[in-house]
Amino acid sequence: MEGQQILSPNNDFAAISSYLTDKGVKNILLVHGQSARKLEVGKYFLDLPRRLGIEVRSFTDFSPNPAYDSVVKGVEILRRDNCDAIAAIGGGSAMDVAKCIKLFAELDPNENYLRQEARANDILLLVAPTTAGTGSEATKYAVIYYEGKKQSVTHESIIPAAVCFDSDALKNLPEYHRKAAMLDAMCHAVEAWWSVNSDNESRKYSAAAIKIILANYRKYLAGDEATFAAMMQAANLAGKAINITRTTAGHAMCYGLTSRFGFAHGHAAALCNAALWPYMLEHIGDCVDPRGGYWVQENFLCLDRLISENGAPDAPAVFSRLIDELELDAPVGNEADIEELTETVNPERLRNNPVRLDRAAFRTLYRRIFKK
Repeated sequence: MEGQQILSPNNDFAAISSYLTDKGVKNILLVHGQSARKLEVGKYFLDLPRRLGIEVRSFTDFSPNPAYDSVVKGVEILRRDNCDAIAAIGGGSAMDVAKCIKLFAELDPNENYLRQEARANDILLLVAPTTAGTGSEATKYAVIYYEGKKQSVTHESIIPAAVCFDSDALKNLPEYHRKAAMLDAMCHAVEAWWSVNSDNESRKYSAAAIKIILANYRKYLAGDEATFAAMMQAANLAGKAINITRTTAGHAMCYGLTSRFGFAHGHAAALCNAALWPYMLEHIGDCVDPRGGYWVQENFLCLDRLISENGAPDAPAVFSRLIDELELDAPVGNEADIEELTETVNPERLRNNPVRLDRAAFRTLYRRIFKK
């Protein structure tokens, strides 16, 4: 696909207007939550009929963990109203729904879309993130739920063709949401760093994201608007890293915590990685990265230099202190919870982890995560 275009929100979103006009867009399916109506970027898109004569079909029928059935409804509306473009305003859920609507748009509606071979199409997809965390605008991945089970959708064609980063969208985010989204970006960056699929390009993105987050997070969480654009950039860079490497065991473990205990995704991922990181250092001998145990150990030392003061080998401790500083709690659980959580781990994501993990390892890790 051609390179992704970054569209400035300046001058009353003039760049988006020019982009839509140049592409000849006539009818947009707008995927968004109710909060988008209060945002300037949301008002812009909803006002497109008056501004540019572009029809807008608003689609809000999805949840934070979007269901397959919601995507099916979106596809039906897209086809019924002959939409030639899709726009998403929101966090990861809105973008995941929009990505899947695009991917399924020209498949057979009489068959389950998830069972069909995906193929690219010419429907334009542009997005406006309203959080600084998921980096979904930079990736070929989407997550939806079918019959209650998480389904990972992957296709190069669902990377949005254009993105508008309007940092004003971060002004009214709840504090917990802001913390969790930031940690999601941080987890993407560190997992991409140690993934068996990491390369020079992914580590460049990871390093840049980590540096921006650590330099800005306190002011960002205090509401300093001068840091908002930087944190959106960090999330985007971390998304670019994870688009190359995919996530690892930290993300594989976190979905059970989210569904069972109600933690936000980034909060759960951070708790998992805080336990996973030192465990992997303790078990370098179980390395499965084809580059070898020595390479993995040196790679972790490079991560120490990025994260720790004076490059001391204590990055896992620094990461754990960050979670404590943000006052994010750990779950309270028992052995039955541990067994159930162990069963939820997706083995596909474990292939990207540099250290071998089995069910006994997950039991140990979940015990470390639970509040004593």
